[in-house]
Amino acid sequence: MKRIKMNKIRIGVLCLMMAFTLGISWEATGPDADAGEEKLEVMRVPMGVIVLQPEGTVEQKRSPVEFHHSKHFIYECRMCHHKWDGKTQITSCTTSGCHDLLESPKKPTKYLAYTDTGIKYFKYAFHQNCVGCHKAIKAKRKEMEMSYQTLNTKLPNTGPTGCIECHPKE
Repeated sequence: MKRIKMNKIRIGVLCLMMAFTLGISWEATGPDADAGEEKLEVMRVPMGVIVLQPEGTVEQKRSPVEFHHSKHFIYECRMCHHKWDGKTQITSCTTSGCHDLLESPKKPTKYLAYTDTGIKYFKYAFHQNCVGCHKAIKAKRKEMEMSYQTLNTKLPNTGPTGCIECHPKE
């Protein structure tokens, strides 16, 4: 009897591990505008590692970034997917109208900040969003350490902020 129970637990754990490794689908229903019937919409949330690299013909100067999507689930989706309406499928950052420039503009910065044109270059968008967020978390962590809040509070994890930390030598 005990052996059967252990096997059920093992199978359950294995199923959970497979779901997290291969990806989970969340399902939501909503009205179908055409037929007036319920329509099933599926939102896929990628799990595991997503490889971030330039699209198309862009020459890659550093190794691709291995982005651990599941490590970022504690944050709101819109922190990264800023144009997402919360209802439709999330599109790539290099989708037309977002960060779709494949070459850096001539003057991407003004007063140490990216211009409206500069931020459309996908590389600058990723660097501002990812590295900027990681630096903000590092600063918050340092502030907590200095105020001795570390005695009672779990410190937030920080992400990489250096070139080689994200782009390891191949």
